[in-house]
Amino acid sequence: MKRLVLALLAAWAAAVPSLAEEDRDKKDQVNPPLQHEIVVTATRIATPAFEVASSVTVITRRELERAGRAGILDILRGAAGLDTVRNGGPGASSSIFLRGGNSEHLLVLLDGIALNDPMNPSRSFDLTHLTLDDVERIEILRGPQSTLYGSDALAGVINILTRRGEGKPSLSLEASGGAYGTARGSVRLAGSAGPAGFSLALSGFRTSGFSAADDTAAGNTEKDGYQNVTASGNLVLTLSPVSEAGLSVRTTWARTDLDAFGGPGGDDPNSLQDYDSFFIRAHGRALLLGGRWETRGDFSFIRSNRENENPTDSLHPFDAERGRFRSSLVKIDWQNNVFLHPSHTMTLGAEAEREQGDSSYVSESLWGTSESLFPSRRADRAGLYLQDQIRIGGRFFATAGVRLEEHSRTGTSFTFRLAPAFLLAGTGTKLKATLGTGFKAPSLYQLYAPATAWGPIGNEALKPERCTGWDAGIEQTFSGGRAGLTYFRNDYRGLMDFDFLVGYINIGRARTEGLELFAEARPGKDLDLRFSYTRMKAMDADAETPLPRRPRDKASADIRWRLARRWEAGLSGLFVGDRPDRDYSAWPYPAVTLKRYFLVDADVVLDLSPRTQFFIRVENILNEKYQTVFGYGTPRRSIYAGIRLKGAGG
Repeated sequence: MKRLVLALLAAWAAAVPSLAEEDRDKKDQVNPPLQHEIVVTATRIATPAFEVASSVTVITRRELERAGRAGILDILRGAAGLDTVRNGGPGASSSIFLRGGNSEHLLVLLDGIALNDPMNPSRSFDLTHLTLDDVERIEILRGPQSTLYGSDALAGVINILTRRGEGKPSLSLEASGGAYGTARGSVRLAGSAGPAGFSLALSGFRTSGFSAADDTAAGNTEKDGYQNVTASGNLVLTLSPVSEAGLSVRTTWARTDLDAFGGPGGDDPNSLQDYDSFFIRAHGRALLLGGRWETRGDFSFIRSNRENENPTDSLHPFDAERGRFRSSLVKIDWQNNVFLHPSHTMTLGAEAEREQGDSSYVSESLWGTSESLFPSRRADRAGLYLQDQIRIGGRFFATAGVRLEEHSRTGTSFTFRLAPAFLLAGTGTKLKATLGTGFKAPSLYQLYAPATAWGPIGNEALKPERCTGWDAGIEQTFSGGRAGLTYFRNDYRGLMDFDFLVGYINIGRARTEGLELFAEARPGKDLDLRFSYTRMKAMDADAETPLPRRPRDKASADIRWRLARRWEAGLSGLFVGDRPDRDYSAWPYPAVTLKRYFLVDADVVLDLSPRTQFFIRVENILNEKYQTVFGYGTPRRSIYAGIRLKGAGG
């Protein structure tokens, strides 16, 4: 495979000069009719969406505001090819399956910086504590993306991009509340002064919640609440017309009430988890050689800490547990974009990263005290990546890239990606395809977790998990809208599984494939329509059984009306089909089926003045009873209302 890819890339390199020469002699025959939306994540450089072959969903700031949600997880649930599950209400642990991949196969970025937690056993990132404060847009990129982003990006990438301060300094406020004793407030100060642009935000969220263990099961009556305080800020200093430097900071503290398990008797009245994190990023950017060379540098540091405390109580007089999990991640990234010609852009970059973590866990029961200590361990990674983008005749667009990455324990990984797109002249039709590979290095826990009395856990001989994925599709732009259909397939191999005799080993295989359909239309200036549908088959390729919690069918629809100059209303629906799962409250974990469900939400926004909005939102109007994880609760019909005061330019 490597020889074939290198041969294709060599042919590409030989062909590009002649293609560029041909392009110099031709004027664009077509003005691409597709929308001129800009995406960043697909190529690590701002690129018009009609030039991108990859499947990308963009959620804009306007859409985020209209949704009126507090957390990012709630915003993502309607996206095509993406499924979210959570063990209870706000603050409970969650997972995201993108195109059927495991949650650890999704790379989560904040302004391009990886957030995946080194001390999560599988190195996934839990989005449950990440709020929408100061978020400008969210880009969801589907398919293997390790060529540009390295480890963990087997199924795709979610990139959360924050807002920058511009214009006259202004203050924005928002307050809301509603069902389950929920209250939320936020304040943002943003603007610019001379060469400096700034944005500062602070938010608080709390809810009394509902029982994490489904309250329809016997014995689950205690409510499980959640609190979150998040502060963020960024400063961008324009040093000259062709250079800038910036600093971003984000910190979160959260407390979650937990239950022991899902199912009858799962209630635990005093189990708590405290979470805090700190994120800092410094970056610089400059244009050199008359604008032909853009060089960017990033330095980031992330620290996170989780502490679980569950003392004895009347329901569990002999059982107690305490746990602490600490991690840090330091990364340096140097990216260079060379604009060789209007039809030809090269991107070259280098990254270096160090992850470190430790943990301790102690449990007490009638059988005595059990202790698990994970001393501080670390792993280093360094990678080089190269990408070429070409544009020919305003109709053919393609990217090709390769990456070499060295891990201090597992050695060298090679990945590639090819992504061509072709616009049919005068029809608004785009044909697209991608082929790529991805890898995931073992986590610190999978490598180094100490053995217990029951046997080994960590395995320093582990190799990276691998994925090969491709998709092909068509997108059509028409007056007032667009639609698209994409077929995808991903093959995973060397997946890490646990064996009681030898610990973690690379034995798993999985296969996901399906269709993604979307349509967007604006039949009139006051009406917007959106629809998406995903049909997917996600299988354990060894056992030939469906992967858990992945629905075969999922559909979402949204309608928005501007009823008058000051009124706007929305109605949305989400259908999720049957999914396999297991009942982990009973031995030997019998197979169960999570029943299909259909959720309907509605909202109304009233502009009281040019800078003041009142909004009201009703969730789960049909009062559907459903589960995303067997045995765990979900919210019933809920009403929330609030007011938003926007500063000038906000």
